[in-house]
Amino acid sequence: MFERPTDVVTSSRAEITNAFMRGVYLWMCIGLGVTALFAFGTLAFAPLRNFVFSSQFVFYGLLIAEVLLVIALSAAIHKLSATAATGMFILYSVLNGMTLSAILLVYTQQSVFSAFLTTAGMFGAMSIYGLVTKRDLTGMGSFMMMGLFGIIIAMVINLFVGSSVLDLGISILGVFIFLGLTAYDTQSLRNMGESAPMDDALAIRRGTIIGALKLYLDFINIFIMLLRIFGDRR
Repeated sequence: MFERPTDVVTSSRAEITNAFMRGVYLWMCIGLGVTALFAFGTLAFAPLRNFVFSSQFVFYGLLIAEVLLVIALSAAIHKLSATAATGMFILYSVLNGMTLSAILLVYTQQSVFSAFLTTAGMFGAMSIYGLVTKRDLTGMGSFMMMGLFGIIIAMVINLFVGSSVLDLGISILGVFIFLGLTAYDTQSLRNMGESAPMDDALAIRRGTIIGALKLYLDFINIFIMLLRIFGDRR
């Protein structure tokens, strides 16, 4: 029995999409692993710990560097080589690990691990939903982005107000917003994989890196929000 040309194309397209999504999840997991390694390593290695926490200027300088890296990677992804895009993603994961080491000083290890496992379960469920649902999540994604801008504004306001109630509300809303963004981003990446050029390895690598960054950011933000809600402080 011979396969029709359309069957071959459909099969190849499915294989490309599956390979694309595997690459996204692989690089996301690598990024999370690098972040965890440098979070624990920063506290364990005294010179690095002393550097990160030597002053507010250094700590906030690292945070600003992270933001600039995300902006640069997102803006220039179509111009970067595979090595440059991958290197920028790994560098961001390193810097994020160094700054997130502060969490290990504030919260108990049990809280950190519990929040991580809870995040993994919630993220996994929403990402699977984004992969398999036939519903167009574009409208939900736009709504969640509006909500994201809203909580950013609320966080800035709370820097001056210092309300614990507002902080809790921001964290609760943040969990739902980033869970929604996880489903939306996953569906968007699936669609990207379905339209990815079969013969352009560079384009596929760029797509997997920017996709990994999006899901990485969703995961990290869910984790931080859950920790702020349920975490036990030292």
